[in-house]
Amino acid sequence: MGTHRPADLTMPAEIFVHEALYYRDLAEFYAGTAAFVRAGFDSDEPVLIAVPEPRLALLRGELSGAGGRVRFVDMAVAGRNPNRILPWVLRAFAAEHRPRRVRIIGEPIYVGRTPDEVASGVQHEALINVAFAGVDAAILCPYDIERLALVDTCADLTHPVIVSGGERRESSSYTDPYTLVASLNQPLPEPVRVDETLVFDAQGLAAVRRLVGKHADGVGLAADSVADLQLAVTEICTNAVTHTGSAVATLRVWSEGDKVVSEIRGAGEIADVMAGRAVPSLDNPRGRGLLIANRLCDLVQTFTAPTGTVTRLHMRLSPT
Repeated sequence: MGTHRPADLTMPAEIFVHEALYYRDLAEFYAGTAAFVRAGFDSDEPVLIAVPEPRLALLRGELSGAGGRVRFVDMAVAGRNPNRILPWVLRAFAAEHRPRRVRIIGEPIYVGRTPDEVASGVQHEALINVAFAGVDAAILCPYDIERLALVDTCADLTHPVIVSGGERRESSSYTDPYTLVASLNQPLPEPVRVDETLVFDAQGLAAVRRLVGKHADGVGLAADSVADLQLAVTEICTNAVTHTGSAVATLRVWSEGDKVVSEIRGAGEIADVMAGRAVPSLDNPRGRGLLIANRLCDLVQTFTAPTGTVTRLHMRLSPT
C-alpha cells in the first residue's frame, strides 16, 4: 500500500500503550488479564474485554462483581473479520468514552483462525499503532504461544512491549507499522478454480448483483448473507469503475470449502493504509465502500499496486 500518514501521528505517542500478553494456559491468561483490568479499576478507566470463548466466559465469571465497569465482547463474533475490529470494536469504545482514558483487552489472533485470517489479524495489530497514535488508551493483546505456531514472532513485530511470565520487556523486533503493512501487501494466490467471470463497466452493476446473487444462492448461502454479499460486491465494483479512471473492471466468483468468494480486479492503488478500517467524516463522500464490505463480509483481502487493486470478499456458508 501507499505511505499516506494521518496528520495526527505527530501527536505524543507515550499516552498510548500497546502490549502483547504471552500465555501458555488459562492460569497465565487470567493472571495477566486480571492485573491489567485491576489497574483500570484503580484508575477509574472504562474497560473493554474482547476475547473469544471460553476465555470470555472465564473473565465474565471472575469479574461478575464489576457491575457496569466492564464491557464484554465475543471476539469470534464481533471480530470474525479482523478488519472490523478497529472501526467497530476498539475505536468505537474509545470514541464512546472520550476524553477519558480507556483500557482494552483484545485477542484478534486465536486458535481456530484460518491462515488468511491470521494474516489479516497481523495487519490489524500493526494498524492499531496507527489508529491509536496520540490516543489516551492502553490495549493488551493476549497470545496463546503454546498452541499458535510462530504467533509470538508476529506479536513481537506489532507490539512495542511484551508481557510474559509477569515481566515486561521492550520488543527488539517491533517494526514501523507502515513498513510492516507494506511487506504484507502481497499478490493473492490463484484459486483452484473460478466458477464465473464478468467484465463490467458502470452500466453493468446490475449484472454484477445478479451474478453474485445467483451463484451465492445456488451454493446454499443464506438469503440475508446473499443480500449482504451483493451489497458489498456492488460497493467495491462501483469504486472500481467510478473512482479509478478506468472504464471497466473484472469480477470473478467461486466457491471454496465452506465459503463463497467474490474477487474484483480494477485500476487504481489504495494509498491509505487505514482504508476500510476507519469511518470517514460526514463531509467526506468517499471511503465507505471498503468499510461497508468489511462490515458485511467474513473476510476481506486486498492486494494493491500502481498497476491496480484486487479485492476478495469472503462469505461463509454457515453463520458463526
